[in-house]
Amino acid sequence: MSQHSGRVTVGVDIGTTAVKALAVDDDGQVVARSRVPHAVLAPEPDILRHDAAKAWRAGPKKAYADVTAQLGALGNREVAAVTVASMVPSLTAVNRNGVPTLPGLLYGDREGRVPEGPEGAAPRPTGAMPDAEGFLRWAVAEAPQARGYWPCQGVGTHALSGLGAIDSAVTASLGNLHYFGEWNTALLESIGVGASQLPVVVPMAEAAGTLPGSETVFTGGTIDALCDQIVAGASEVGDVLVIFGATLVVWAITDEWLEVPDLISYPHTTPDRFVIGGPSNAGALFVDWARTLLRGVPRPGPDRERLEPRLGRPDRVPVWLPYVRGERTLFEDPTMRSNLYGLDIGSSPESIERSAFEASGFVIRRMLERAGVTSKRIVASGGGSRVTAWMAAVADATNLPVDTVAVPEGAARGAAYFARMAAGLEMSLDDSARWAGVGRRIEPDPVWVRAAEPRYQRFAEVGTGR
Repeated sequence: MSQHSGRVTVGVDIGTTAVKALAVDDDGQVVARSRVPHAVLAPEPDILRHDAAKAWRAGPKKAYADVTAQLGALGNREVAAVTVASMVPSLTAVNRNGVPTLPGLLYGDREGRVPEGPEGAAPRPTGAMPDAEGFLRWAVAEAPQARGYWPCQGVGTHALSGLGAIDSAVTASLGNLHYFGEWNTALLESIGVGASQLPVVVPMAEAAGTLPGSETVFTGGTIDALCDQIVAGASEVGDVLVIFGATLVVWAITDEWLEVPDLISYPHTTPDRFVIGGPSNAGALFVDWARTLLRGVPRPGPDRERLEPRLGRPDRVPVWLPYVRGERTLFEDPTMRSNLYGLDIGSSPESIERSAFEASGFVIRRMLERAGVTSKRIVASGGGSRVTAWMAAVADATNLPVDTVAVPEGAARGAAYFARMAAGLEMSLDDSARWAGVGRRIEPDPVWVRAAEPRYQRFAEVGTGR
């Protein structure tokens, strides 16, 4: 922990498997941290939910209390501001106290599937996720008397502040529910809900108020991947930001606006830069599930990190399609399923683990090829970036060096920067680049690169998973 003086801000990231909170000083150094794990409910391929009362409300409260207690032990340092970040889209119903009364639906849950509108209907905004409207219809049907219907960010922000608030970045993920800067009242009425039952919308990185009994500013809840992006240091043409969380998120940085079928494009937070890519189910939800099937493979941790990250023989690795719960980019198809190709009697646990890790790399490579961009390096963030064997497999599968960020809790750290802006401690989003730092670099291994090439071709050949 840093012993720097000065005011700190706190970022709270409600992730798929845990809430992470960081207290960060003006140099971007972590002063205090907390991690509060929670369960993810995925009993079937098309169900993905949280116990929202625990994960979205109790978890952020505990994580924030943990870091403020640590700050007190360091000299009762003042918290200038706090921002909650989380994944999109999500939704639950809440009572008048802001306590969830339904499970929290997450991206890809089957309740989010809404047929395309009739011919002539308003198109979804660019980059909007299709789940939000379906989530709201489900929640209204399940809890028609609810006080409100809030995404995870609104619940977490209310848990700390008493106000269910989201920021303008989150509204971009809500499809036609929020259109041209305001709630779509006609659509809401057709669903049976009023705008007052939805969260307050606050401009990104601006103050929504102060925490009760304090001068600590809070913002509307924001998007985790956006927060990760601003502090990752992936801003040069040829960089590829990959967030190795429960979901794999891939953003290739370019200096021109590209529109490619099946990929998502956004402006980068850095001027004259753009990103193209999207989310994939080939992240830790797949990798962790795959590893639970194995026996005899050393688990990630200090002992494993001291081992050679590449175990087994490079020519004896099967090809694993990672679609245990369908796939998002490039296919947006929840019916896709996983398969293993190339297993034989001599396949070892190490080779099967490696195939799971390589699957992430192959997904990244396929997105980059579809985008038609020339990439120079991968900037890896998220909890998975700590796992050397995973990063080595990605480096070999893509033939790109992997630079892991110095602080893997990128979403919480970026949220702390947003909090600094709301508190008036930062004037520009561009200045967040000073917080970027590389933890280590993993170079591709030529022997493993050559061995992975025919596996990638096989992955591309059978990769529809149908």
